Amino acid sequence: MKRIARVAGPAVLLILTACDKIPFIGKKAEPPADTAQVAAAPAVDTMAAAVPAEPPPAAAGPLVDEPWTPVDTGTVNPGMTREDVITVWGVPVAERTSGVWTFLYFRNGCEVSCGTFDVVMLQNGQVVDAVVRGPGHVYSGVSSSPPGRPAERTVPAVPGPTGAAG
Repeated sequence: MKRIARVAGPAVLLILTACDKIPFIGKKAEPPADTAQVAAAPAVDTMAAAVPAEPPPAAAGPLVDEPWTPVDTGTVNPGMTREDVITVWGVPVAERTSGVWTFLYFRNGCEVSCGTFDVVMLQNGQVVDAVVRGPGHVYSGVSSSPPGRPAERTVPAVPGPTGAAG
């Protein structure tokens, strides 16, 4: 269980710091890209050259979930590659890479009320975790954030004598 916490900790932190940079509300859907072309494209380290974006204009009213009907559905399994995930769920709306970590973000129809996209986390090119809220998207592994888990603050670990958290 400690291994999951150590793996998921940096992943969750990176997800939370990158989610505000993913536009999804108020935009019309673009025509679907060629899945084969996207799957063949190499992953790019998008965190290395991140440029701060201007804040979005203030919304005229409260944010609401946009209706979404899943087209690409199925089960993502631990150990799958980026290309395998894209074959099952289609092209992600965003992709972030930092070092050995890759995060694939997928629409789920509850981005506002759930507070997140469906996110698949890959380490060294293989699926190690997923946060899934959308209908039709299934993760067969043990998620670090199952749907019934209440939101709570994660307190940082106190560094040990060697400087490592533990």
